[in-house]
Amino acid sequence: MAFNQPKAYLITFTCYGTRLHGDDRGTVDDDHNIHGTPVLPTNHDQQDVALRRMNHGRVLLDAPMRTVVDRTIRGVCDHRGWDLLEINVRTNHVHVVVAAQSKPEKVMNDFKAWCTRKLRKADLAKPAATIWTEHGSTRWLFTESAVRKACFYVRQAQGPDLPWVEDMEDPK
Repeated sequence: MAFNQPKAYLITFTCYGTRLHGDDRGTVDDDHNIHGTPVLPTNHDQQDVALRRMNHGRVLLDAPMRTVVDRTIRGVCDHRGWDLLEINVRTNHVHVVVAAQSKPEKVMNDFKAWCTRKLRKADLAKPAATIWTEHGSTRWLFTESAVRKACFYVRQAQGPDLPWVEDMEDPK
């Protein structure tokens, strides 16, 4: 089967424990994961079970962590030759619009792996802590219009701007 290359991807991944199955906002699983179809319904019992199964508390990204994640994703894009079109690192999730010649799962996995390494190296995450949820969302954007809409969504539809640590030393 040939790989039909999109113009870009909208990649979203969440922090560990911030979006559990049964959540009021809806989640996906292997049976509820096709774009445009219903997500899992609210189920507080299911959410309680997921909460009890967690290995540690939820992870929220503070300003120093968000700075590391932002810089790391930019660095991964530079290193891989991917075109970073838009990025927004929030307290509980990350949105990236990126044009890449790789499959979106590889792109997302590279972002998550490198961000985890850099957060640990900067002593902003515990060595054994899980930082990210298991997968994420990888939307394929085939038209310029879809790319523009995704960039607008990432840049301007995420709520108020978050403070950044501008003079934080770059964790190498």
